[in-house]
Amino acid sequence: MSERWFEGPLLGFDTETTGVAVDRDRIVQAALVSDTGQGPGGEAARVWLINPGVPIPPGATRVHGITDEQVQAEGLSPVEALAEVAAALRTAVDGGVPVVAFRAGFDCTLLSYELERHGIEQPDWARMAILDPSVLDKRVDRYRKGKRTLGVTAAQYGVPHSEAHSAAGDAAATVALARAIGAMYPEVGGITPQELHNSQVQWHAEDAASLEAYFRRKGRDEVVDRRWPLNR
Repeated sequence: MSERWFEGPLLGFDTETTGVAVDRDRIVQAALVSDTGQGPGGEAARVWLINPGVPIPPGATRVHGITDEQVQAEGLSPVEALAEVAAALRTAVDGGVPVVAFRAGFDCTLLSYELERHGIEQPDWARMAILDPSVLDKRVDRYRKGKRTLGVTAAQYGVPHSEAHSAAGDAAATVALARAIGAMYPEVGGITPQELHNSQVQWHAEDAASLEAYFRRKGRDEVVDRRWPLNR
């Protein structure tokens, strides 16, 4: 039997940022993590601390613990760090390694804007197989009540989540969560990464339409973006 995607190499991707506006906020920490030791350059994990060149709001620092003083003293320039992140993602694409990100629409879109901002070549998003445990979880267990944050979802599947709100800790938990969902549900574990990527595009759009309809019933005139994994 050929290897299924959840049994093979996966590359976890996560960021910590100055905020949640994908077109305006900046990345202050990025991580790429492989639990098979087959990450960029062969190492298990790589983490970049980045000086974004703008102040980090206190609210963001309270979430991830990264301060202006820290990035000014130890951070790389965005051009240097983000070029390395993009190069590592291109290597994953060329090697056929799926990229795993929790709520990928945020991290991937913000990275894309950042690369554009600094004149850095984009990875080939069209060829990248992205697996998003948040989309997968909603598909396979759609009626479960309660929050679906990374921490809560990881606990639901018995996945350890140490170092929450560090890019490396979140990326590692995301990879483990993807493997757990793939192993548990043949609907997602039994197809190829590219087929699963394409399915997630549809599943995310359907979920967004359902959420928007819910808002309408509650009298809230909110629009939910149906695009995934790039919301631009």
